[in-house]
Amino acid sequence: MQQFYPTTREGFAEAIRLAHRALELDPRFGFVAALAGACHMNNVVLGYSIDRQFERKEAVRLVRLALSVDNSDPETLALACVTLAFVAGDYESAVEMADRAVALNPNSFEAWHSRGWVYFMAGLPEEAVRSFERGIRMSPIDPRLHLSLTGMGMAFIELRRFDEAIVAGKKAQRQNPSYSATYWCLASALAHFGRDADARETTARLLEIDPTFSISVRTGRGGQSNMKLLTEGLRKAGLPE
Repeated sequence: MQQFYPTTREGFAEAIRLAHRALELDPRFGFVAALAGACHMNNVVLGYSIDRQFERKEAVRLVRLALSVDNSDPETLALACVTLAFVAGDYESAVEMADRAVALNPNSFEAWHSRGWVYFMAGLPEEAVRSFERGIRMSPIDPRLHLSLTGMGMAFIELRRFDEAIVAGKKAQRQNPSYSATYWCLASALAHFGRDADARETTARLLEIDPTFSISVRTGRGGQSNMKLLTEGLRKAGLPE
C-alpha cells in the first residue's frame, strides 16, 4: 500500500511485485489481487505502460480473480469497480459494485473515493462530487487525497463549475505536485474560466511530467467517454491533438 499511494511508475511496479509475492503466500488474498489490478490500470491511465494491451488484460484478469475469491469485501470491490470502469468501460457493473462497497462499509474512504470515480466516468458528475466529499470527510488527511480532489475537480468541470474545479485542482496539486491527472484538471478548468496564461503555464508543467501527453493519447488510455468538457478545456489550453 505504501508503494501504491504516491501514484508513481516505480511505486506501482514495486506494489505489483509485492502483490504477486503475497499471492504466492496466499492465493486467496482477494484484496491484494485487486490492488495489483489497480496498479496495472493506473499504468495505462497515467501513461506508464510499455505494453498497454498487456496491462489492460492483466488488470482485468487480476480483478476477476479478486472477485472470484471474495466479492463481499468493500475494499476489494472498491478497487475492482474503478479498474473495470477504466479498462473495460463496464460502467453498469462498476456502479453496482461501488454501491455495494459503500453499503457494506459506509465509513470507508476507499469505497466512497472509488464510487466518486465510477459515477464520474458513468456520466453522473453530481453524484461523483457527493461521493468524493463523503470520502474526504471519512479521511481528511488520507495519502490518496490528491486523487479524490482531482476527480472532484474533473466532475466540477463537467458541471461547468470551473471556479470550484480550480480550487479542487490547486488543493490536489499541493497534496501531490507530480500527479499528472491533476494538471489535466487544472489546465482544462483554467482555460474554461478564461485564465489563458495560467492554463498555458499548467499545460507546460503537464508536458514536463508526461511528455507524451496529447488529447488522442488521453482518449486511448481509457475512461474518456464522459469527459467532454474536460477534453474541450484541454484543447482550449493548447494541448496537442
